[in-house]
Amino acid sequence: MSETGRSRTWLWIVIGGGVFFLFVLAVFTLVYLALHAGGEQASLHSFGDKIGVVDLEGVIIDPATVVQQIKKFGDDDSVKAIILHVNSPGGGVAASEEIYREVRRIRDEKKKRIVASIETVGASGAYYVSSATNKIYADNGSIVGSIGVIAQWVNYAELLRWAKLKDITMKAGEFKDTGSPTRDLTPAEQAYLQSLIDNMHAQFIQAVADGRKSKFEDVKAIANGKVWTGQQALSMKLIDQVADFEAAVEDTAKAVGISGKPTLVRPEKDRKTLLDLLFGDVSEWLPTREKLLEQHTGFYYLWR
Repeated sequence: MSETGRSRTWLWIVIGGGVFFLFVLAVFTLVYLALHAGGEQASLHSFGDKIGVVDLEGVIIDPATVVQQIKKFGDDDSVKAIILHVNSPGGGVAASEEIYREVRRIRDEKKKRIVASIETVGASGAYYVSSATNKIYADNGSIVGSIGVIAQWVNYAELLRWAKLKDITMKAGEFKDTGSPTRDLTPAEQAYLQSLIDNMHAQFIQAVADGRKSKFEDVKAIANGKVWTGQQALSMKLIDQVADFEAAVEDTAKAVGISGKPTLVRPEKDRKTLLDLLFGDVSEWLPTREKLLEQHTGFYYLWR
């Protein structure tokens, strides 16, 4: 074959390969859009009385998704009640508060029943959120509680000295670099941070007291950061009933007058990439803010 013939053959191979790739990409895109468009709508438009289920999972950092899901079910008259399926050790102070406020809005303003079903763990910020519901369910062996605040970071000043490196910080304001990992806290800085933590702790206690319709002092007496099993939490009035998720569904259905088995509807979980369609959900392998939490200095309602 001549040089010109070989060049044409390779050209057609390249063009054919490109067209085939675009065809495959288009097919997967159409499949993705069809799944994305049909998942949640099909559930919400199904027949029968419906209960919305919102998962509160993992470390709570970004509240937006959970808040939007709760709000959507709260505004949908076909959804008779909402169950928060909780499996979380808590998370950011402000993030937990945002979800708590939306739960309280649904409960108190929308007058729609919203309950929490704690699976393995519903601690700290996750318990903060759960306390705003009409009723809390947990298994006997669930981990519940941890009413407290934590702030942690790594001090690598000794490492810098060992490596003969020097931190250079310019600031305006005595407390601007409080919590710098390159040096120890001054007594004034330690008192300043502790005052913030104490204030957040008081907010946590008050939120639980308001949500559970308890006295501030009664909640404060057990707000020492400890966790308890679901069995222990029941006698302490931290939860209302020992029950698994299915029992929570049945009890909630009865509470809102649903006869028979209710239809459970869940928000669609986004599968955002072509890789997800090809290989399944790959998010667990990718770095996220939750996975980078150890490197982020802040204040948390988090059980460790």
